Amino acid sequence: MSSAVLWSIGTGLHPIPGIALLAPLPVLWLAPRQSAPAVYAAAVLSWLGGNARYWSYFTETLQQPRVTTVALLFGSALAFGACVALFRKLLMQARFGWAVLVLPAAWTAAEFLFGMVGVFGAWWSIGYSQAGVDPIVRVAALTGVWGISFLVLAVSSAIGTTIAPGIRTSRRLSVVGATVVVLAAFIGAGLWSSASASRGPVTRVGLVALAQPPMYVPVASPDGARMITEAVTAVDQLADQGADVIVFSEKAWHAERSDLFLLRDPLTAVAARRGVDVVVGLELEQPDGTINAAIAYPGETIYAKRHLVPGLESELLVGSVPVQIPGRSWALAICFDLDRPALVRQNRAEGATLILAPALDFSVDHWLHSRMAVIRAAESGIAIARSAQLGELTAIDARGTVRASVRTDITETHTALADVHTAGDLTPYVRWGDWFGALSIALTVACGLAVLRRPAPLPRRPPEFCDQS
Repeated sequence: MSSAVLWSIGTGLHPIPGIALLAPLPVLWLAPRQSAPAVYAAAVLSWLGGNARYWSYFTETLQQPRVTTVALLFGSALAFGACVALFRKLLMQARFGWAVLVLPAAWTAAEFLFGMVGVFGAWWSIGYSQAGVDPIVRVAALTGVWGISFLVLAVSSAIGTTIAPGIRTSRRLSVVGATVVVLAAFIGAGLWSSASASRGPVTRVGLVALAQPPMYVPVASPDGARMITEAVTAVDQLADQGADVIVFSEKAWHAERSDLFLLRDPLTAVAARRGVDVVVGLELEQPDGTINAAIAYPGETIYAKRHLVPGLESELLVGSVPVQIPGRSWALAICFDLDRPALVRQNRAEGATLILAPALDFSVDHWLHSRMAVIRAAESGIAIARSAQLGELTAIDARGTVRASVRTDITETHTALADVHTAGDLTPYVRWGDWFGALSIALTVACGLAVLRRPAPLPRRPPEFCDQS
């Protein structure tokens, strides 16, 4: 129960940073003191209890099928139970070094594989729970979000090992020392990597979420015309304050090709007159179907969203290519795209220094979804300007530091303005890709092989440390 409570407040849509490091400890304390089935059940129930709050978010807010939600919640709980079971087995074999490694490595490997093959990308990661802690965020420049997840569980695993019965003081000290060295090395390397990756020019970004009706507004409607007028006014106001580029939210309008001029003409005029770039989000009907589009003016550069939300956007066409604004090192993306580390890494590798992303969240997830973009910025050393209706307007520099954050809703127009350092050098994560995810898989295999090895007999082993499996 205590572990479930800690998971519930240390992870999720609005986590308290640092609590996730403590969440596994009650279960890890039980590991050498109870039977294997009891420990496995406790681990599964702790994860389920801590994440049950996601049920309504997935089934009602995101409108995902119940079978998908059950598979996600129970599948991750069973995986966590397996990780703890391996931890227990190695602990009982007195393979303390392997025991420290197996929980963070196996869980990180599971997160990585889920991110590669799952429809939600890198959404399901405990690493996001630390997105408010700058030094930890910057570890992502070296390892991606996977390294943050590893560090979170490495701390818990090291503590769980040192409090196990039967471990000598010298072993405790070596576990503590090794853990401190690894943490310091990761954080130091992350700080160095992100510092060198954020030495690009400063760009002043403006973000806007217009007041609007609940549904996407046709550009040819009275509400559509009013919103276009307000958009022009917002561009003028932010340009007066020195904005170089202004980003509006996702799906603010709905347009057909035949009436797109109603949006294009006034925005092209104000963008040209003020010498700024303007990016808007809308559903755009084309001859072959409708796309979720981000369009940059002047010039009408059109980007189609490449990763659509399962179910909610099943009627839309999927985009297939990255797009940069001509003459600028600025790439376009939309909301759920930023849940994919590979998409952001690709844009950075192709020379983008800033991502302009219209977005549309669900109010309740305003912190988590905007902070996923924070991790993406830190990973690839790229600035991100994310304008989310029903979420947050968020300006993030290339180190993953939030420079502006404003809550939004549809009842009134909200704006934000910030200077962000854009990308400089490539981060190790951009250069080497998901090397840490692959390393976690390798470490998990090595830990599994260690479990299979016959342990050396230990003299005078305390009876309470005996394997009760």
